[in-house]
Formats: sequence, structure tokens, C-alpha cells
Amino acid sequence: MSNFTAYIILIIAVALGTASNGFAKAANGFTIFLPSVFTAITIVACMYTLSLVMKNIPVGVTYASFAGLCIIATSVVGIYKFNQIPDFFTIIGLILIISGVLIVNLVGKSN
Repeated sequence: MSNFTAYIILIIAVALGTASNGFAKAANGFTIFLPSVFTAITIVACMYTLSLVMKNIPVGVTYASFAGLCIIATSVVGIYKFNQIPDFFTIIGLILIISGVLIVNLVGKSN
């Protein structure tokens, strides 16, 4: 698998991770059946895709990228689906997370 393919699969993992976070919120502490099942399925699929990515991209870079992008995507879902508007300092923090993901992937050395 090429690095390009690995990054495409990483984006799929981020989408699955973000979906699992949204389903977890809707599951209301795993008290609602269908969102709870969807949470479990998307988490397992997310971990599987991450394991594929780690065949080509170092584990630290993979997880830093996944976590950062998943935080950003989940924040966007929170804004649109749950009307959770971040305050000024949260926005600054999210900008720093984006900066960190970019630094890790664009200028960091990964052997």
C-alpha cells in the first residue's frame, strides 16, 4: 500500500471515529439500543482501518493525525448536530490542534 492510500484510509478512520463519537452522544450513556450498536460497530471499524494505516505510517504519526482530525471533525458535528458552540479559547485550542497535525505530517520526520 502506498502512503497516499494509507492517508485515504486514515481519512476513512477519522470519519468512522467521528461517527462513533456522534453515535455515542446519541446513545445517551448506552441506554438507547440502536445508537449503542452503531457506536460499537463504528469503533471496531475505525480501529481496523487505523491498523491498516499503521502498516505504512508510524504509529505516533498515525494516532496524532487521527486524534487531531477526529477532535476537529467531532467539534464540527457538535456545532451542527448538537448546537454546541465553542467559545473563544476552545477555538484557539482547535486551531493549535490543526497546527500540530499539519506540523507532524508536513515537516515532521517519520521513519
